[in-house]
Amino acid sequence: MTNLSSELVNNLRLIARLDIKGENLIKSIQLEGLRVIGQPNEYALKYYLQGADELIYMDCVASLYGRNHLSDIISTATKNIFVPITVGGGIRSVDDAFKILRAGADKVAINTAAVANPQLIEDISRQFGSQCMVLSVEAKKINDNKWEVYTDNGREKTGMDVVDWVKKGIDLGAGEILLTSVDKEGTRKGFDTSLIKSVSEQSMVPVIASGGMGSPDDILEAVNEGGASAVAMADILHYGRSDIKEIRDTAKKAGFGVREYAIE
Repeated sequence: MTNLSSELVNNLRLIARLDIKGENLIKSIQLEGLRVIGQPNEYALKYYLQGADELIYMDCVASLYGRNHLSDIISTATKNIFVPITVGGGIRSVDDAFKILRAGADKVAINTAAVANPQLIEDISRQFGSQCMVLSVEAKKINDNKWEVYTDNGREKTGMDVVDWVKKGIDLGAGEILLTSVDKEGTRKGFDTSLIKSVSEQSMVPVIASGGMGSPDDILEAVNEGGASAVAMADILHYGRSDIKEIRDTAKKAGFGVREYAIE
């Protein structure tokens, strides 16, 4: 496969990630120990007004209950937010995807159900377009050059190699990879650059790096060394340790191409 990072760095996307449990925005460390942050759409609107390129909403307990509960939250959000929205968690069928898209989402992110039924990737891609089908991958490190795919919000092992699974997902029609490091998530210690690089080198589609952003400078390694074409941010925004403007300015100073915003 041909790596696209050299092209995609000219359009680096800054994405705010919102993990949801019930009606609450939550944050975890290594996908455990959930802490309530607040009302998700209040934070989503704030990040939109700061200039986020996209938003990701993840129903982090949906796989336990068998369906996604975010339709009402998304339909409310899209009344005031006008950037692409990706929704994940508990989407198990084409019909589930349709309901979320009808609520106002632009893309669906699928992890657990895709592992259980890889054909779902192809079905959604054919029905709605590959740009709509985001393969969400939760990766946990095994050794220096190997990561295992986890499902159910980082709770269940699969025995699958992350790079092999990403290749298969792209072959089936995934148009984007949301790559979350379980080890780094919520730690504020920076992205797992080796993981991002291992995946992006084999990917013909954009890779979103997620998990571990501790400071605006962390995006430099994720892009320059890892080859990410987008970064998903949560903790750094939720706790006010930085904002989209500062992160965008850091990216611009580093020579990355980022979109300009003038939202009033």
